[in-house]
Amino acid sequence: MAGEKVAKKKTVKKTKQPIRLYAKGVILGYKRSKSNCYSNCTLLKIDGVRTKEDTQFYVGKKVAYVYKAKKEINNSKFRVMWGKVRRSHGNSGVVRAKFGKNIPPKAFGAACRVMLYPSNI
Repeated sequence: MAGEKVAKKKTVKKTKQPIRLYAKGVILGYKRSKSNCYSNCTLLKIDGVRTKEDTQFYVGKKVAYVYKAKKEINNSKFRVMWGKVRRSHGNSGVVRAKFGKNIPPKAFGAACRVMLYPSNI
């Protein structure tokens, strides 16, 4: 008993990041041709999506554009504009999305969140 060593349990400090329930994306601009601009259809680039086939997973998913405003409402200066991924655009993994209100041009190049719901699998 005197010579026995008692094994102590090591306590590992948990520094685990919270799980992100969305994919990161970037708002590219409006769908357009040479002379026409379709402001009711927004183009998004989703991280890790490179082909037309990859975009099929995201069709129907909700999109959130979170931005900061000056005026505080409900103890928050952050606002959200919600939309939905409608279809793919081209062959390079860009998708078209439709928002409740058209995205303002100041949002071009800004980050957006492509939620992983509603699920169709």
